[in-house]
Amino acid sequence: MKRIFALLLALALAAGLSSAAFALEEEDLDMEYYTRFKGQNISINVYNWGEYISDGSDDSMNVNKEFEELTGIKVNYTNFATNEELYAKLKTGGVSYDVIIPSDYMVARMINEGMLSPINFDNVPNFKHISEEFKYQPYDPENLYSVPYTWGVVGIIYNTTLVDESKDMETWDILWDADYAGEILMFSNPRDAFGIALKKCGYSMNPDSTDQLREATEALKDQKYLVQAYVMDEIFDKMTGGEAAIAPYYAGDAVTMIDDNPDLAFAIPREGTNRFLDAMCIPKEAKNKEAAEMYINFMCEPEVGAANAEYIGYSSPNDAAFELLDEETQESPIIYPSDEVIEKSEFFNELPTEINLAMDKMWTEVLSNDEQYSEWFIPILLVVCIGLSIAINVVRTLRRKRESRNY
Repeated sequence: MKRIFALLLALALAAGLSSAAFALEEEDLDMEYYTRFKGQNISINVYNWGEYISDGSDDSMNVNKEFEELTGIKVNYTNFATNEELYAKLKTGGVSYDVIIPSDYMVARMINEGMLSPINFDNVPNFKHISEEFKYQPYDPENLYSVPYTWGVVGIIYNTTLVDESKDMETWDILWDADYAGEILMFSNPRDAFGIALKKCGYSMNPDSTDQLREATEALKDQKYLVQAYVMDEIFDKMTGGEAAIAPYYAGDAVTMIDDNPDLAFAIPREGTNRFLDAMCIPKEAKNKEAAEMYINFMCEPEVGAANAEYIGYSSPNDAAFELLDEETQESPIIYPSDEVIEKSEFFNELPTEINLAMDKMWTEVLSNDEQYSEWFIPILLVVCIGLSIAINVVRTLRRKRESRNY
């Protein structure tokens, strides 16, 4: 997709058009609003997922740079790899963030724990562009604390040159296929990993008992000896470089990986999947709340939303941004999956404290599990050692007999 974008850009340049596919024009912006903090030496700290914003590479819009030049507000931008990493960083303190972008279930958890500040939507007029479909969701039922950023589904990305074409790729069971031992990647965060295991076991991705979690835990333990590595952002290098055959991952990133390696393909399991929504929020301890709200509003500008969606490959909840995307993107079954897929998908809900604690404990159990070695490796090793010992003794006995005959 990025290559297509670059080609279109080159054609635009050749025709003497704008230097960016989604150009920001001052006449389309509320300049009085965006310039009111200029010259005040204000900065904001933004904490986002990796590879999750249009950054100027591949001739894309450099969103943070555009915001800085427009507003005079400096953006200190850093990345996290999982919702759990984000949560731990905020919980332990020591670093103050003004804008964070957690996923739905983590938004709910942070709201319940009093970690987020209500947003003054008078300072986010572009909220009007967000589709009604994505407002007032269960994770933020009154829509007080969040503004949707992107959405998508989880599926299976695989290398068509490394898997048997007769294999059924539209099922979570493929991640437990022993034919691909050492060629399977798995999520390194518990919510996604357990979500998949729960679906494999026939349950909702939102478990309502520790018994369901226990069954999923045993499934993840069974899978462990097949797994090459537990990954998040590392998946890009591993899948595009042909270092692994199969992995679960987010649809938007799958688009990027397929663009970089055409041998890759994407399938959405028929058992159902996670439909996620990442949202922009302001932590309770934010030092520059109004500047943070301005940043969120800027991210909802149609041209900015479209540039982000085009660059990162994720689905946009911004109706005005969607209208700016090309037809191929709007009709992509990966970026905008069918109604049938959506009907079978489910959002992660905030889980009861008991379930959350049990999941964290069982995830540690999965990662530290060495049962597969005690179940088959150690007995086989003992048999081999006994066999070698017998063989050595036989050889020694025969050697002594030969030596005695020589005398």
